[in-house]
Amino acid sequence: MEKKHAESLLNTYIKSNSLLNHSHMVAIAMQASAKKLDKNENTIHDWWLCGLLHDIDWEIYPDQHPNHAVEHIFPILELSDEIQHAILAHAPERTGVTAETEMDCYLFASDELSGFIHAVSLIRPTGYDGMKVKSITKKLKNVNFAANVSRDDIYHGVELIGETLADHILFLINVFQDAKQRNLIN
Repeated sequence: MEKKHAESLLNTYIKSNSLLNHSHMVAIAMQASAKKLDKNENTIHDWWLCGLLHDIDWEIYPDQHPNHAVEHIFPILELSDEIQHAILAHAPERTGVTAETEMDCYLFASDELSGFIHAVSLIRPTGYDGMKVKSITKKLKNVNFAANVSRDDIYHGVELIGETLADHILFLINVFQDAKQRNLIN
């Protein structure tokens, strides 16, 4: 699936600017992770696509997410089984599918943490500019800040990819700073 078609599809299902931004952030995080892992261009595109479409049914079918997408949207698109598995594995409590592949693990590790980093950027006068790992880890300890973000999922995600929390946060901060400078995210 070409990027323009994927973007158009995303905009068909998601109207919320915050969810669109989140989808783009996770897509960019997945793409950067695939590049870091030295994947080929087709695989990098698939990781981007996985990140972009992982929450496509959240706005319209929140109680059925992500099962609705896998059962009703993705078959028409002929998305790879690997992408569909990763999307199911990013919500194991809803699907019973756990992360197994690298794509699964990186989607799980990028999803909640991307949302959390964005939330921190919103309260900083300089947004992502000058953001430090310490400001993210400090906010993670405050359970009232971005309370809907699962800290357990964040910690489990970094375990899945075999990185320290600080290293993954730093990686994502750098990715999002670059994406913000290129106007790819809010």
